[in-house]
Amino acid sequence: MAIRVLVVDDSAFFRKVVSEILATDSSIEVIGTANDGQEAIERTQELKPDVITMDIEMPVMDGITSVRKIMEVRPTPILMFSTLTTDGAKATLNALDAGAADFLPKRFEDISKNKEEAKRLLCERVRILGSKRAHVHLRKPVAEKKESAPAPARPASIKAPTLSDYDIVAIGTSTGGPVALQEVLTKLPADYPLPVLLIQHMPASFTPSFAQRLDQQCEITIKEAIDGDVLKPATAYLAPGGKQMTIEDKKTSKVIRISESKPGQTYKPSVDITFKSIADTESINTLAIILTGMGADGCEGARELKQNGATVWAQDEDSCVVYGMPAAVAKAGLVDLVLPLSNIGDTLKGKE
Repeated sequence: MAIRVLVVDDSAFFRKVVSEILATDSSIEVIGTANDGQEAIERTQELKPDVITMDIEMPVMDGITSVRKIMEVRPTPILMFSTLTTDGAKATLNALDAGAADFLPKRFEDISKNKEEAKRLLCERVRILGSKRAHVHLRKPVAEKKESAPAPARPASIKAPTLSDYDIVAIGTSTGGPVALQEVLTKLPADYPLPVLLIQHMPASFTPSFAQRLDQQCEITIKEAIDGDVLKPATAYLAPGGKQMTIEDKKTSKVIRISESKPGQTYKPSVDITFKSIADTESINTLAIILTGMGADGCEGARELKQNGATVWAQDEDSCVVYGMPAAVAKAGLVDLVLPLSNIGDTLKGKE
């Protein structure tokens, strides 16, 4: 059965372009369109699509408000189209907070310089979000601030790590990652004894805003990593979009190196590249965590980390937006502990 899609945009031209691209995939059927957020809500209730593509800036009702209301009345996987600007980044992060599952640049040349590749990637995203084989977890909108109910208690069978056994925590994620990272990192106390590396698939124009947002929400310090950063406790370093983050072991410190991505590297930043650089530095004892995301980035890096004695955790299927990256490390037999998202932050605090 074809994946049924509702296309929402105030531009008739863009609705036509998206619809025509999706129509080239025999597994996708565009069942309708809407030209503003309010009409999107009405059409969603009427047509019951499997996936919605949504613009952010629209008349009558904007995309963020529409996402929030759709997730209240009929939760549906929503793919946002975003401009790659600072304002676009902030709006997209707000849309993800409201419940959207994923986003793509609105300018197809920003997805890929190859037009056919950009079209393929759009269809692929829609197929994954609409596939019953790929587990899509539909969330309620997250709270603006940390005034939510206490997290569920950690099951007695889950033992917290002894943090003195580790030098670093490294977290890799993709689709669903912005909300998942917020959920995990807001649990860590201001005196957290370890540095944290964050590798989130995200465009270069988004990572500064995302780091700033996390820093405002968390007790630990969150910053976009820059070349030469010396790793410090209670600080999380977000890999800059479009580049690669690696670790260099100096005699007295661990230093971050930021480099340009090489041709052929699919993910920018790549979890595999960061993980492998840590594995190459045998003196670093690592706790690696794979959160929600499409694909298998991080699996090979986790394999190399395991060979050097690292501990690997993975988010469980039920709490993932898309169970791709965690599934890859689990199927490869590399995982020491599988946890629901709500328990990861509390468990990461370590033993009292």
